[in-house]
Amino acid sequence: MDLQEYADREMLAMGLADRLASALKNSLMVHDHASFCVSGGSSPGPIFEILSGVDLDWSRVHVFLNDERWVPEGHPRSNTTLLKTTLLTGQAAKATLVPMVNDAATPEDGIPALEPGFEGEFPISLLLLGMGPDMHTASLFPGADKLALAMSNAAPILVPMRAEGAEEPRVTLSRRVLSEAMETHILIMGDEKRAVLERARKLDPMTAPIAAFLKDATVHWAP
Repeated sequence: MDLQEYADREMLAMGLADRLASALKNSLMVHDHASFCVSGGSSPGPIFEILSGVDLDWSRVHVFLNDERWVPEGHPRSNTTLLKTTLLTGQAAKATLVPMVNDAATPEDGIPALEPGFEGEFPISLLLLGMGPDMHTASLFPGADKLALAMSNAAPILVPMRAEGAEEPRVTLSRRVLSEAMETHILIMGDEKRAVLERARKLDPMTAPIAAFLKDATVHWAP
């Protein structure tokens, strides 16, 4: 694990956006397209806003979420909506969005139609993960109903997930496809999450799912 510390969150946003932009440009130099898998929530918003203005060939970048709440686009808790308003604007509006949710009633019903959209996207060119205070990442929650499947080497691309404390059913990329990413960055902020991260480094990934991704990742932290 490579830990990058920043003086404040503004410096983190600028520094991480620069790292991500460089990684995308490097990937596009050697591949027809770059797959950019990103975390949801509000934390990466400032990074995405900076990144959206970067001059690169966004028409060859395919963007998708690590996971998504099973809510319709436009819902206040939709990460897809958040992504469209923070990253997929400006220069980055030319990027292709790979859907993580559809109109099916449940993730189980919707996944069969979603998985074909990921053909040709793996291994992920560039992965940005977050981490919750319970040490979850994506929708790999400790104690979740399908965690064992999602963490297994034989997992499918997408796994439906329900967990205590998660308000809605989720769909998540499995550990298998996330861990095969060519470059991984993890965003955390605040002293509490720094302490959580240090605990997670010593725990089994079934207890602390973020631990499955730390070895080869660059972690970006600011107070």
